[in-house]
Amino acid sequence: MTFEPGNDLSEADVRERVEELIESNDVVLFMKGNQLMPQCGYSARALELIGKHRESFETVDVLPALDAYRAALKEHSGWETIPQTYVDGEFVGGSDILSELDERGELGETLSA
Repeated sequence: MTFEPGNDLSEADVRERVEELIESNDVVLFMKGNQLMPQCGYSARALELIGKHRESFETVDVLPALDAYRAALKEHSGWETIPQTYVDGEFVGGSDILSELDERGELGETLSA
């Protein structure tokens, strides 16, 4: 299941949706594009890494309201960059952190919910 927002979302709507998605999903990836068509290499890499360890997880295409998503996600993580991965409501990191965890053999455990 992939959440696809409309272009008419306000910053308040996006903040509310980000809160809801982080709280209601074991693993959620905020990315540019979607699972079938990632729109940046970092998002594609994050998808690949998570997909190695999980069959299902939530993805959110931030492009329709990029600035609002950046602001809302920064409130949670302190990071403006996308993609961002959250597991059990906690910020894990972007594709670089996922890669490091994978190299150390820790990503599967991190993603297990």
